[in-house]
Amino acid sequence: MGEMGFDMIAVLAAVSLLAGFVDSIAGGGGLLTVPALLLAGLDPAQAIATNKVQGSFAAASATYTFGRKGLIDWRTAWRFTLIAFASGVVGALCVRFLPRPVLEALIPVLLIAIALFFASSRKVKDADAHARMTPLAFGLTAPVAVGFYDGIFGPGAGSFYMLAFVTLLGYGVVRATAHTKLLNLASNLGSLLLYAATGAVVWPIGFVMAGASLLGAQIGSRLAMRFGTRIIRPLLVVVSSLMALRLLWDPANPWRAALRALF
Repeated sequence: MGEMGFDMIAVLAAVSLLAGFVDSIAGGGGLLTVPALLLAGLDPAQAIATNKVQGSFAAASATYTFGRKGLIDWRTAWRFTLIAFASGVVGALCVRFLPRPVLEALIPVLLIAIALFFASSRKVKDADAHARMTPLAFGLTAPVAVGFYDGIFGPGAGSFYMLAFVTLLGYGVVRATAHTKLLNLASNLGSLLLYAATGAVVWPIGFVMAGASLLGAQIGSRLAMRFGTRIIRPLLVVVSSLMALRLLWDPANPWRAALRALF
């Protein structure tokens, strides 16, 4: 970790523990860890790549916990997992080609829509509901789109997976959270492989943060299984809203630039 002091490493570990907790329930931990890595002195490419290490460990930790409790339907989930992994790889490959302003304008709007949906919908419950599409149709759409987005950008991917499982497959929130962590792990690993191949990952820092986020994910996933909708639903609303505000607050965001031009 070279010139980085112990105090900064401790701060990164603390932020990662909180991010792992939030990620395991509602997603969005990257909006805590990426800015922390930038403040620690990593350049943007290193920060995004290194964040995939802790994100992968957190998702793996939560997936293991949910899987042990029998909340993952492996007969169908393994297909979604492979698609999300491949889409994460493709997303990371395309990161230099997709116009970043398009994503920066679109994602906050989608996150606000997700927050409004989970805040107002009466269909969001612990019990499963009627599926709106077959597993095959779901596998060819949601994991492809969200996995690609996770590889190319990332913030909010967990919220998008969650929304897809609840609205399209009718999963209850706990079961949807379990499958979300599995697909998050797959698309994180896919993009991490590409970033690692380019040498952008700072592995010592990534592993320190991964250990802390793993612990946070264990705490969060256990709370999610215990309290279900009572904790998952409000945290999804809060995290999605905060992620949208955080992205809109960025001076480079097109919405903020448009408001400056108007006023």
